[in-house]
Amino acid sequence: MYALTDDKPKEECGLFGIYGHALDVANITYYGLYALQHRGQESAGIAVSNGHRFSLHKNMGLVAEVFNEEILSSMKGHIAMGHVRYSTTGSSLAVNAQPLNFRYLKGLISLAHNGNLTNANEIRHRLGVNGSVF
Repeated sequence: MYALTDDKPKEECGLFGIYGHALDVANITYYGLYALQHRGQESAGIAVSNGHRFSLHKNMGLVAEVFNEEILSSMKGHIAMGHVRYSTTGSSLAVNAQPLNFRYLKGLISLAHNGNLTNANEIRHRLGVNGSVF
C-alpha cells in the first residue's frame, strides 16, 4: 500500500496486447505503449508474430526513442505484445527489458509481465517433477 504523502509515481509497468487480421499490429502496439508511457519510462519493447515467425525489438528509453518508422514497418504479423518498464525488482538494464522470448519444445514464445514471481524455484521444481523439460 502506498502512503498518502508519497509523491512518487504509483504506476508499475504497462502491458499492451493485440490480435487481429491486419499485419500492421506493431504500429497499433506502438501507440498503445505510447498511451501507457506513464507506467514505465525505463525501457520499451514489442514482440510481433505472424504465427510462424517472431520479431522482437526492445531497448532502454521512452517508446518514441526506442522505435522509429523503419523498425515498426519491419515487424510484420497479426499478434503483438508490448511492454514499458518501471523496475520494481532488478536493475534498470537492457537485459531486463521486455518482452522476453523463450525457446521450448514446440518453438518460441514471448512473455511480458507486470510483477514479481517470488516462488519461481518452487514452480520450476514442481514442473520438473511432473515432466517439464527446461
